Amino acid sequence: MTGGRARRGQLAVGAFLAALLCVLAAAPAQAAGYRYWSFWERDGAQWTYATQGPGTARPEDGDVQGFRFSVSDDSKDSAKPRGPADFDAICEDTPAKDGRKRVGLVVDFGTAGDAPGGETPPKRRTACAQVGEDATSAEALASVAKPLRYDSKALLCAIDGYPKTGCGEQVSDGTSTKAQPDTTVGGGDGGNGGPSVGLIAGIAAVALLGGAGIWQARRRRG
Repeated sequence: MTGGRARRGQLAVGAFLAALLCVLAAAPAQAAGYRYWSFWERDGAQWTYATQGPGTARPEDGDVQGFRFSVSDDSKDSAKPRGPADFDAICEDTPAKDGRKRVGLVVDFGTAGDAPGGETPPKRRTACAQVGEDATSAEALASVAKPLRYDSKALLCAIDGYPKTGCGEQVSDGTSTKAQPDTTVGGGDGGNGGPSVGLIAGIAAVALLGGAGIWQARRRRG
């Protein structure tokens, strides 16, 4: 009988370890990022991710738009253009003209960590594009930051020649420049590569069940 009880205890431990391994294997791997230019619109004092591409968006006179080069997991976590973005400051030296509109543009070439191998990102800059009233964001950008480069699907690949090559390519190591993790109460996990709350809860539940099985085996042995 003693041998049978010991075997049941071993089986309980084995079941616990196997279940724990399944939980760990089911945890999602760190998502790969993509290196690309994201397009933003200024809403008051904040940036919002544009709902249209620069080839179809038509800004109004006085609007501010931004472009940021970065590596991001998805659009929700894309890095925003940095620095001040005030229309009056950007266009103070560009007087208004009849039949033309002025669009403030912020072009943020990103960080060295996001740059393709062998390239150095230019400094962030602003420009006031004065274009026709019906001009798109792409036309406004082209008037102040040539050359632009697009791929066959009209994805914006380079601004002012940066980067020299590549277009929306996947970055296998998942390097990301999204916002720092929110460490306040109720904040998310920030995508920092650590175990998620769901994973921790699953491990705890499996550990509890496994521990109960071992305790029962020992109780029968006694």
